[in-house]
Amino acid sequence: MNGKANKRIKNLNKTQILVLTSMIFAAALVLAIVENMLPPLPIAVPGVKFGLSNIAVMYALFFLGKKEAYAIGILKSIFVFITRGGIAGLLSLSGGILSITVMILLIAIFKEKISYLVISIFGAVFHNIGQFIVITVIYTGMNIWVYLPVLLISGLAAGIVTSTLLRFIMPAFQRLA
Repeated sequence: MNGKANKRIKNLNKTQILVLTSMIFAAALVLAIVENMLPPLPIAVPGVKFGLSNIAVMYALFFLGKKEAYAIGILKSIFVFITRGGIAGLLSLSGGILSITVMILLIAIFKEKISYLVISIFGAVFHNIGQFIVITVIYTGMNIWVYLPVLLISGLAAGIVTSTLLRFIMPAFQRLA
């Protein structure tokens, strides 16, 4: 991963890390608002998005740490709960927590041998899987399994998009550190 940024961040005190985490969370909110302003994707499955705010979560995970990534993920879910309601907040929380956990496991298992692209794809796919699990519990009587392949493919696309955008946004985030 990026050693130069990691050295700078490791030299920060707790207050500086808290401030940086807050700024990255603010960036996540801005990315979420921008994405909500975009027209919906022309896909038959409702609610499929690229998850632009997950760029901030991935940056936090890669350069700040697990606690900060989980904190941003949970705070994002609270924001979604407040702005879009309980089910949307629960979907955000379940997808976010599973996504971050899978990315942490991949980083722990593969260390430096795994790319941001692969981590991002798995994170996006498992974000959709986490949301799908909650939806299947909430809507037990509906046959929604036909949507799973679409969600997996959209997760693959979202992972590619967010990883690519992270590469472009990373210099701006690194200037914050």
